[in-house]
Amino acid sequence: MSIEKNQTCIICGKHFNSSEGLFLRDLNDGLKQQIFSEVSFAKNSSFICLKDLQHVRLANMQSIIDQDLEADQRMNAELQKELSKDNYVIRNLNDTVNGQLTRGQKMADAVAKFGGSWGFIITFTVVLVVWMTINVVHLFGIHFDPYPFILLNLFLSCVAAIQAPIIMMSQNRQADRDRFDAENDYRTNTKSEMEIRILHKKIDQMNEVQWPHILDIEKMQIEVMSEIENEIQTLRLEQEKNQARSRNTRHPSRNIRDRFK
Repeated sequence: MSIEKNQTCIICGKHFNSSEGLFLRDLNDGLKQQIFSEVSFAKNSSFICLKDLQHVRLANMQSIIDQDLEADQRMNAELQKELSKDNYVIRNLNDTVNGQLTRGQKMADAVAKFGGSWGFIITFTVVLVVWMTINVVHLFGIHFDPYPFILLNLFLSCVAAIQAPIIMMSQNRQADRDRFDAENDYRTNTKSEMEIRILHKKIDQMNEVQWPHILDIEKMQIEVMSEIENEIQTLRLEQEKNQARSRNTRHPSRNIRDRFK
């Protein structure tokens, strides 16, 4: 007894029975939309054979994979473009600040460095003590600046008047270095921000697009495995029916043989 093939596939146009395919209403929305876009006269009650359904699924998977790869390539190209830009290049402070020093600037740095050290304080204290001792005790008959040390006050005023602008020169250079530091920090932060923003876009792409696509592909695989299992069960049932039918056809012949015996 032949199985009646009363279903027509909307893609290949061949006739099949109901167990050799599925109706569009039983498919997921993604596959239905793809079939509707390919076949204009398709309906929810339309039938598609398993072979054509497999082709549609493979095409859908390939389309999903191509979309994800295209999105990844686009974001990677954008990231490489940001990394290759030269407008955020960090400048070496040793080349920009220390590499262009004049002799006066180097001397100002040396004076400022020595004026802010314990060596300067100790040396200056020793000079003051020796100065006042010589002029008070009249050591070796020398007393060029008697008390109240007017010449010493003039000397200290001159040292302070000369030392202050020299130290300010060094501080101005330090301010320039701080400005370069701030500029480098700004460039570094800007470049890092752009890279982190693109990486966030990639992570969002994975979470919002690629993972759902992977789940859809897994669902398709589960559906294919379920269909394969159903086909195996159908073939098993048909085999059991055929075996039972063959047994039934054998029994009458055995009975006839037994009668003749």
